[in-house]
Amino acid sequence: MPLPKPDDAKLGIKGLDDVLGGGLERSRTFLVEGSPGTGKTTIALQFLVTGAAAGERCLYVTLSETEDELRASAAAHDLSLAGIEVFELTPPENLLDDNQQQSLLYSSDLELGETTRRVFEAFERLKPQRVVLDSLSEIRLLAQSSLRYRRQILALKHYFARSGATVLMLDDLTTDTNDKTVHSVAHGVVRLNELAPEYGAERRRLRVIKYRGRRFRGGYHDFAIETGGVRVFPRLVSAEHKSDFDRDMLSTDSPELNALLGGGIDRGSSVLVLGPAGTGKSLLALTFIKTAVERGERAAMFVFDEERELLIQRAKGLGIDLQKMIDADRLVLDQVDAAELTPGEFSERVRICVETHGARTVTIDSLNGYQASMPGEHALVLHMHELLQYLNRQGATTFLTVAQHGLVGDMKSPVDLTYLADTVVLLRYFEAVGEVRRAVSVVKKRTGAHEHSIREYQIGGRGFTLGKPLDNFQGVLRGVPTIIGDAKLLKREDA
Repeated sequence: MPLPKPDDAKLGIKGLDDVLGGGLERSRTFLVEGSPGTGKTTIALQFLVTGAAAGERCLYVTLSETEDELRASAAAHDLSLAGIEVFELTPPENLLDDNQQQSLLYSSDLELGETTRRVFEAFERLKPQRVVLDSLSEIRLLAQSSLRYRRQILALKHYFARSGATVLMLDDLTTDTNDKTVHSVAHGVVRLNELAPEYGAERRRLRVIKYRGRRFRGGYHDFAIETGGVRVFPRLVSAEHKSDFDRDMLSTDSPELNALLGGGIDRGSSVLVLGPAGTGKSLLALTFIKTAVERGERAAMFVFDEERELLIQRAKGLGIDLQKMIDADRLVLDQVDAAELTPGEFSERVRICVETHGARTVTIDSLNGYQASMPGEHALVLHMHELLQYLNRQGATTFLTVAQHGLVGDMKSPVDLTYLADTVVLLRYFEAVGEVRRAVSVVKKRTGAHEHSIREYQIGGRGFTLGKPLDNFQGVLRGVPTIIGDAKLLKREDA
């Protein structure tokens, strides 16, 4: 992204200013459009509040809401309208008289001319540097034709431009959604959308449709309306983030696990842990978190599927004290509600953990829960590609878990991300000598050699414990192996 111009009119919405390449170019007219409830008024209020805080004169012209309604909306967001002139434009009393409306003159001619005149009068009285015009739907209805509407918008644009004001026009798209008149007139256009999933909270996103003479961040960007205003989460572009770091080998305190991984995991790489429910995917990831904290590093874990306190309690029974790591400011353990969180906000949380808290080990448990927050599998792959590339370029080692469907036999994954990960670890149940046991193997390691054997492992008070390679039978990964050696050798060593 290019550097923002220092004289841009900031909206005071950090993410949106970033999407717009710095803010709004001064002395220009911009359009924010979207259906009712998408956040147009909130954005406009933040735009004016930011200007008033900088000592600029600000004017809010409202044709659709009363001043009381506008001030109530601002109060709901803890926004002060001090220093902002609110001009409530209502039809003059004579235009509401039935006898006047039945005159030989068209009432729309009188109303449109009167409306424009009163807007200019309010502007001349205050000489504002920032103006909000809410909303264009009222002017479109008064104009009654596309030609008159375009002429009126052009007249407003040229008038404000000569006065050096930065104007934000709002359109609620309630009259004609196919009318693109203002798109060609405005210097920049931002479209707000609201999505209603089958379950969970509504999702909001925005897109910059045009911005003359300015590079902006294209595509859709998630945003949320919270107390205090709008928060925008710009789409993550991994190519914009790169740092220098040493790609050293990260090992664990288990010689068997290190041997299986060819010595360990390379810093700045990604590890995908596949397996059915209950095989210990989370525990394997926690093993690397524990090792990272013991090295003096910070880690972050995003939990989609398990309750936070239950995970802390379960890990402690396996010899990993997560609460101690949290209290020591070495671990950020974030429980994520997939039904309430947008993908953009999740990426923002990950960035904060890496850039602000300095996390060098990041775990996402699991992608099944993350997929629930995505509109589709294809979008999930694209999001994960950018997120993994970003983490890799920041020198963070990433662990992803995916729960496969089924327990034994053929397994199916809800989404295939094996090509994205640098290392793929496969966990399996298998039956042998009348027992259900567990096996682990590394099926891919992009950054170096690894052990090709299959090892049995156990989960207990010492955590994730690996045994010797299973050399005495084949078909372990299918779940029902065939013995090719002495059956006595298949007995557990601790049996």
